Amino acid sequence: MENQSHPDHPDRFDYWDQLLCRTGLTGRCYWEVEWRGRVDVSVSYRGIRRKGDSLDCVFGHNDQSWSLRCSDEGYFVRHNNTVTDITSSSSSSSSSGRVAVYVDCPAGSLSFYRVSSDTLIHLHTFSTTFTEPLYPGFGFWSGSSVSLCPLQEGESPPGGEPSSLLTT
Repeated sequence: MENQSHPDHPDRFDYWDQLLCRTGLTGRCYWEVEWRGRVDVSVSYRGIRRKGDSLDCVFGHNDQSWSLRCSDEGYFVRHNNTVTDITSSSSSSSSSGRVAVYVDCPAGSLSFYRVSSDTLIHLHTFSTTFTEPLYPGFGFWSGSSVSLCPLQEGESPPGGEPSSLLTT
C-alpha cells in the first residue's frame, strides 16, 4: 500500500488502513467484492471510533461493526471482538477470491458468501437487530486490494430479493 498524505477529516480512520463508504444501507442490499492479499470486508454503524491506534477502531473488534477476514489462510468473521472461524469445507485457501455480502436490515440478517464459478457458498450469517443504517467498509493490509464487482442486469441475491448495488 502506498502511503499518501491527506488532510485530517473527522470521517477518516487516522491510524488503521480502513475506509467506510459514504452511503448508509437500510433495506436489503447485495454486493460482491474481488479481494487480493488480506482484507476485511465489513459493515459498520457510522459511529465507529476512527481516531487512534486502539483495536476498538478496527472492524469487528467492537459492537459497531461486523467483519469477514479474507486471506490465504482462509476466512473468519468477527463482531464485538468475538472471532468465529469458518470451517474448511466452505473456506478455500487462496491469496485472492470473490465474496458476496447480503444484508437484510429489516430482518436483522447479515450474510457472507464465497463466490465460486457463479455459485454462492455460505460462509456465515449474523442475526441481530440493526438499530441504525449500516455502512460498508474495507480494511487493508500491505499489498492487498479490493474492488466492487459489477452485477449483471437482473442479478439478485440469495432468495431472489431485489438487489441494490453498493455505491461508494
